[in-house]
Amino acid sequence: MDYNIKLKNKNVLITAGAQGIGESITKHFIDCGANVAIHYFSSSDSATQLEKLATSKGQKAIVINGDLTNEDEATSLVKKTVDALGGLDILINNAGSLVARNTLSEIQTDFWHKVMDINLTSMLFVTKAAVPYLAKNDKSSIVNLASLAGRKGGHAGSLAYATSKGAILTFTRALSSELGDNGIRVNAVAPGLILGTSFHNTHTTKESAAATIVNIPIKRAGNAADVARAVLYLASEYDGFITGATLDINGGVYTM
Repeated sequence: MDYNIKLKNKNVLITAGAQGIGESITKHFIDCGANVAIHYFSSSDSATQLEKLATSKGQKAIVINGDLTNEDEATSLVKKTVDALGGLDILINNAGSLVARNTLSEIQTDFWHKVMDINLTSMLFVTKAAVPYLAKNDKSSIVNLASLAGRKGGHAGSLAYATSKGAILTFTRALSSELGDNGIRVNAVAPGLILGTSFHNTHTTKESAAATIVNIPIKRAGNAADVARAVLYLASEYDGFITGATLDINGGVYTM
């Protein structure tokens, strides 16, 4: 498939688009000729470099900082995107975090709400703000980042994270039904072990990663580009018949 034809000059907003999987997604969209709005929370240097990459290719780009758990900031992110790019064709809801590992007996109420706000409520805020602009096009696309943890429940201490990611699977299905009449397709990806990202560098030990890889049928961990290619496929299928689906990216360790 020639993504360069389908994505050239499309306007894309990527939340948390300056690090890890998000950075790879942003680079892939830039390489395909898309205009990009790069949201970041703390990775300002990387965001600026991505902006420079896009503008060096003659594409529009904007870097926007914001706390997406704040509805006003999430709404402002979308408005700044549309003002800078001239519209919105694709929304990539990538922002999320494990925050920390806490078992049921360790979880405090404020921690539970923090994880839900970062992974789920922020997605609601951004999507709600973006849909009126996406609906102005004949066909638009939303891709949500879920996780294998949302399928299997995750490793020890990821109860809150896994629950939030499982909710994203349902959020995706419900949205696809609600927004279909607007020409908006909504899909998700559920990555498994994706090494080389700050997420796993922070929360996954080398021993845990090695033990997981042993049980992956293709005997390797994934990388950010594996996820980015899948996201681009789902985002670019404007005339496709795929909506409400979740694409599992885990090397075969879990299949539906």
